[in-house]
Amino acid sequence: MAQYISREKFLIFTALFCSVVYTVSTLTASYLLRPIINRFIYFDASDTQLQQRILGLVSWLTVLAVVYGISVLTQWLQQRLMLKASQRSLVRMRSDLFAKLQGLPVRYFDTHLSGDIMSRFTNDIDTVGEMLNTTLIQIISGSITIVGTIVLMLYTSPVLGGITVVAAPLLALLSKTILKKSRKAYEEQQRSLGMINGFTEETVSGQKVVQVFNHEPIAQDEFGYLNSRLCHAQEQAQFRSSMMGPLTHQLCNVIYALVAGIGGVLVVLGRFDLGGLTVSLNYTRQFNRPINEVSMQMNTIFAALAGSERIFEVLDEQSEPVQKDMVSIEQMRGYVIASHVDFGYVIGHPVLHDISFCAKPGQKIAFVGSTGAGKTTVTNLLSRFYDIQAGTITIDGVPIEKIDRSFLRSHIAMVLQDTHLFTGTVRENIRYGRLDATDEELEAAAKAASAHFFIEQLEKGYDTVLENDGANLSQGQRQLLNIARAVISKAPILVLDEATSSVDTRTERHIEEGMDALMQNRTTFIIAHRLSTVRKADLILVLEKGRIIERGTHEELLAAGGRYSDLYHEIVLLE
Repeated sequence: MAQYISREKFLIFTALFCSVVYTVSTLTASYLLRPIINRFIYFDASDTQLQQRILGLVSWLTVLAVVYGISVLTQWLQQRLMLKASQRSLVRMRSDLFAKLQGLPVRYFDTHLSGDIMSRFTNDIDTVGEMLNTTLIQIISGSITIVGTIVLMLYTSPVLGGITVVAAPLLALLSKTILKKSRKAYEEQQRSLGMINGFTEETVSGQKVVQVFNHEPIAQDEFGYLNSRLCHAQEQAQFRSSMMGPLTHQLCNVIYALVAGIGGVLVVLGRFDLGGLTVSLNYTRQFNRPINEVSMQMNTIFAALAGSERIFEVLDEQSEPVQKDMVSIEQMRGYVIASHVDFGYVIGHPVLHDISFCAKPGQKIAFVGSTGAGKTTVTNLLSRFYDIQAGTITIDGVPIEKIDRSFLRSHIAMVLQDTHLFTGTVRENIRYGRLDATDEELEAAAKAASAHFFIEQLEKGYDTVLENDGANLSQGQRQLLNIARAVISKAPILVLDEATSSVDTRTERHIEEGMDALMQNRTTFIIAHRLSTVRKADLILVLEKGRIIERGTHEELLAAGGRYSDLYHEIVLLE
């Protein structure tokens, strides 16, 4: 966190200077009470120089007012500068966090709840911002105030100042003990908050499924458990941090009472002046004030520290490595060869075994098999969402690990089973596939994907605004827009992962007819449970438990009477 706030050195140093001026002026104003009381207030009533004393009092009070004015001005300026510095730091922190997420591998998002990631953007950064906005200012000015107060107390009265000096280590020890226990409680609170946010986001996004399967009572029980866990964590965190304020406040009251009592005795004995006692008591209050303020802000401090740890957990994650000695491919054609590829998401638990195939530009390669056979995993390796662990994959003769990821993915268009549309117009969502596409190319892509007709029926056609992942469209319509997005990209490699699973059979035929021409010069990989979708494939690979058990055309595999034939006849019977 310091690395962000330290970038605003000019603002911080200016704020520190203002803080020093504020502290000095405040302490000076307090010390001015000593001569004012001794010379102009505490005097013999029979004194004949009353008028002169009143004029002197007015003069000193004027000086006091000017000093307090400087104090108020510098305090306001200090807070304004620190607020500006903290907000700039938060802007960079959010930007770095979002940029980091863009560079993290898919593995990270597969293993972390999206709601928990969002919690780091909202709750955790908000707690850090609250501390930077308010508490950090109090810590800086308070520290300067404490040092200045101790120096002036010792100067005013070594005896009374010594009481404060002796008490300071006790306050520090007490604070350290409470801090150690409270910080762990706040770390658990932020973790629990992230978990409940993740669960809530997951449940709300899947609310239809929850209701269809009457899962509401179970969902409520699970939420209740997470809610209770968060409640317990917050109780522990708030209780432990709240102990800081009362304990330090009472200890400060004891210090004040000792200074008042001992100082009063010294005044009665004539060893100390009344103005000096007043100043010492005032300094004691000033010494106690920043300690009490900071102790009351401990919940903010601990929440911010716990939140910053969660933020830096993401920032410290290893991004997709930027490899050197990348091979340049001037124009990718899409000649893909996989040779004896092995892969597992967890080391020691392989998912793919000895996968080999060859795909030429213009060919359609289909992967079929049972759920979990490894079909989607193959396409994840082609896009380098994950790196292979054994074997080789080459594109146009270049090993895939030697091709820059950004360059590679810009030449692969994917249509996934799970559709995703962004807030914006239909036109903007299709153009997401290629930002420089013209309106004519955009409409041609929509027609090829059989999306043009329904788009024209929308209220504003291609300028219709989509929100909440295209909630105002049917599932099939959303998938057609995703297909149009892939069509417009003109990528030489096309991956269709259950691309037509959300459309009806009639629309599927229209899409196939429109895309046949587009696939002529593309290397197309198709994953489908509907075997009717893969009939025209040049090569069909049948996967089972991560292994290719059959390969051939539709007719060849039917004639072989193996696993593909069984799958095909099962589907025919179901239809």
